[in-house]
Amino acid sequence: MKAPAPARRDAALCAFLLLLIVASGLARPLLPIDETRYAAVAWEMWARGDFLVPHLNGEPYHHKPPLLFWLIHAGWLLFGVQEWWLRLIPPLFAAGTLALCALLARRLWPDRPAVAGMAPLILLANGLFAYFASALMFDVMLSFFVALGVYGLVRAWQDGGARGFALLALGLGGAFYAKGPVALVHLLPPALLAPWWMREQRPARWGRWYGGTALALLGGAALILAWAIPAGLAGGAEYRNAIFWGQSAGRMVESFAHKAPWWFYAASLPLMLAPWLLWPRWWRGMRGAEVGDSGQRLALAGLLVAFVVFSAISGKRWQYLLPEYLFIALLMARALADAPAPRRWSLAVPALTLALLGAAALGAAPLLVARLELPHAGPALALGGLLALACGAALLLRRPADVRDEVRRIAAATVVATSALLAGVVLAMREPYDMHEVAARLAQFEREGRPVALNVDNHGQWALAGRLRRPLQELPTEQIPAWLAAHPQGRALFVYRREEQLPPGLQVEYTRPYRGAKLAILAQP
Repeated sequence: MKAPAPARRDAALCAFLLLLIVASGLARPLLPIDETRYAAVAWEMWARGDFLVPHLNGEPYHHKPPLLFWLIHAGWLLFGVQEWWLRLIPPLFAAGTLALCALLARRLWPDRPAVAGMAPLILLANGLFAYFASALMFDVMLSFFVALGVYGLVRAWQDGGARGFALLALGLGGAFYAKGPVALVHLLPPALLAPWWMREQRPARWGRWYGGTALALLGGAALILAWAIPAGLAGGAEYRNAIFWGQSAGRMVESFAHKAPWWFYAASLPLMLAPWLLWPRWWRGMRGAEVGDSGQRLALAGLLVAFVVFSAISGKRWQYLLPEYLFIALLMARALADAPAPRRWSLAVPALTLALLGAAALGAAPLLVARLELPHAGPALALGGLLALACGAALLLRRPADVRDEVRRIAAATVVATSALLAGVVLAMREPYDMHEVAARLAQFEREGRPVALNVDNHGQWALAGRLRRPLQELPTEQIPAWLAAHPQGRALFVYRREEQLPPGLQVEYTRPYRGAKLAILAQP
């Protein structure tokens, strides 16, 4: 059956905005440290011919499961080893997440079709979701599998039978492969709290519900163990301990990275939920809504439990709660569905938000030029700021027809403004963060048989760009001169901030800006 015109309009706009995000991602290089590291792990697995145990710098890499790396390999098998395929993987999962968001809204509120149109736009226009939809990281992939698991739960509730629990098992297994046992924090609370959020069509016997949940959990565990057991045996005792226990326990109890206070997420809400959090129309809709239907309660169960658990975990980053943005989008869309007709200036706050972002970019442009000594940085960032200002002004050109039109306009203005600002930042910061030029020199050194050392941690920053097959040797800064004396044909990558930090008596063959500092290639005179 043909979809109604408003639904087609919403879907078309969502597809266009996602394509804009894809274009902005393809225009920038893989960024160190995270993106280049994950690309390096995939490259090292490919170069070694070992697709069971991920490796980085010749050592087993236990920090992440292998699904992202396998997907990279699948693209390389079809298209050859290149970087553009890596840029398409996150948007594909983002598209799947948006589709599942719409499907969930249709099932939860079939009498309010506007919710299914607005929820994906609200999700996509969230600044953090839009950014990670183009970033080579694991969080949008995890968000897709969490959405799939939640969709399975809703089908198990509404339709009965085993298909819904099979989708939950697939969602759990995929989430395990995407980011490990943290999947349980995202998917188990909605399943376990079903007696609270189910307001109608409750099962006659809760034993069947929890039995299906248990079987789905076993199915998801079986999927990940099909890889983890042989990988643990092949990777050795240390790797086996890390993937089965060390990583999860470390992050839950005492984070070894990204440690932040318990109130980190609460304090970050304005940024995490921009531009929607400050929009009065949404707040008025939430205040007037009764949190009584099953869909709202399901979304609250998934959102609040995860928020509390992640606040208690020591390691925190903004993207750790990205899967819960699905619940936020559903709640916001449901609250707006019954909103009255908009007034003339109902979009004033989102317009002002975008204008302030643009003004901040304009103000930061000269400071960036002075701080980083990059003359072209100022105009690039200023252009992005001007486009963000224009998007803010465009929101006020005419009165919106209805709340659905309001959401479309905010989503379009936000994604265009965000893409413009990101493009400005990329143009401004490309030189310090583009690894290709140095990688080409390292590849030449490798072909010539020259050993290479460096005085900072080697996260594989140049591995894929240079197609390097030998890891660089990490050394303390003070040992670089002695190492070059012992390896007269060798070269050293030396990261420094002030000229006086360069070791005396060595030849500087090459310098360039590097991530807020400078990088030099040093050699014996």
